[in-house]
Amino acid sequence: MTTRTTSPQTDVDGAAVDPEQLRRATLASSVGSALEYYDFYIYGLASALIFGPLFFSPLGESGAVIASFATYGVGFAARPFGGVIFGYIGDRFGRKMVLILTIGLMGMASFAIGLLPTFEQAGMVGAVLLVALRILQGLGAGAEQAGATTLISEVAPRRRRGFFASLPFVGIQLGTLLGAGTFALMALADKEVLQGWLWRVPFLASVILIVIAVFIRLRLKETPVFQELEKHKAVVKNPVVEIWKHSKKNVLIGIGLRMGENGNSSIYSALLVSFISMPAGIFAGDKFIGPTGLLIAAGFAAVMVVTFGALSDRFGRVPVYRYGALFQAIIALPAFYLVTLGNVTLVWVVMVVGISLGVQSMLGPQCALLPELFGSQHRFTGVALSRELSAVMAGGFAPMIGVALLAATGHSWLVPAIYSLVLALISFGTTFFTPETVGRDLILVEDAS
Repeated sequence: MTTRTTSPQTDVDGAAVDPEQLRRATLASSVGSALEYYDFYIYGLASALIFGPLFFSPLGESGAVIASFATYGVGFAARPFGGVIFGYIGDRFGRKMVLILTIGLMGMASFAIGLLPTFEQAGMVGAVLLVALRILQGLGAGAEQAGATTLISEVAPRRRRGFFASLPFVGIQLGTLLGAGTFALMALADKEVLQGWLWRVPFLASVILIVIAVFIRLRLKETPVFQELEKHKAVVKNPVVEIWKHSKKNVLIGIGLRMGENGNSSIYSALLVSFISMPAGIFAGDKFIGPTGLLIAAGFAAVMVVTFGALSDRFGRVPVYRYGALFQAIIALPAFYLVTLGNVTLVWVVMVVGISLGVQSMLGPQCALLPELFGSQHRFTGVALSRELSAVMAGGFAPMIGVALLAATGHSWLVPAIYSLVLALISFGTTFFTPETVGRDLILVEDAS
């Protein structure tokens, strides 16, 4: 299938889109994103504030935090494998099936973490099981966001695809609000209660989101794009092979674009929290300031991700992305210097600006841009590989590497600042190699070039 096929999805004005399918796709993607980022933030915050003494206490304070963040990174290392496995299923058998499988795997792994024995209760058994469950979490998460962006992009009206594709990512902020809000409240509890049983509650509570998400996703229809592929018998047998034959350049572009967005998301949401609350930090031992700042930032980010998505419909994906990456690079050094001044309000301002403006100015246009980079036959796999390979390199190990560098440099604020700057500059540079994709016909089997 190499010729353009006329269907409601491909109408130039985008008017003939099934509104019920669009509504369900947006809701299904949003709830899934909420669960993924609820898990992401409760695990990241638990790694920064709780998991060290619970599972790795023999390693000492700094060693326990580094080991805790290593388990955080292991989940990201598993994500490309999940992306390949579920990307293959999504391109071979349909988008809907993957969205049900990934939410179940990811959610049940999170629930099981809340049942783990600590080091005091079972020695290193708890730590081993934590790593195993984190890997399962990563496998499911490895295709969750790729599925959400692919699904919504393939059912959205073309002229407003940036806006609609960013709507599910409001779910990210909802998940952040739930995760950070939960930890902000838990930080008020007695330390013995928190480390005794209360830390389990956020993980066990994830079962509620799982049930809701599965129910919604079971009612979804397959996307018009995949239906067209099936109709014309154009579904490829091995989309992974097709990606490496024809789409290596666009996968590399996707990875480069994600370095500044995903990396800075981890830096501002996990490394910064650890930086201020570690024993050498400006607010040593405080478990309230970081989660509260994330809570505030998530509220602003929920509005800004959609704003930047809509701006990319009007001004193009690449210009919005480029200036967002440049902004993130410009604020890196002054932002982390301000954190060292010891003013709680300034810390929160830095979090709000870094997350809601810096990160979202790249994430907003990215929601539609990544699916638009790839042809219809291997889109799911292409988006998954771009997202998850970059997640390992940029976001997954950023907190662990950052904490290790902090320990080696006497807790210098330049560590997170330069880290943030370099990642943002990589994305800024990548935009000059990125094709403009706004308004692209997603039924085309060719990649954007």
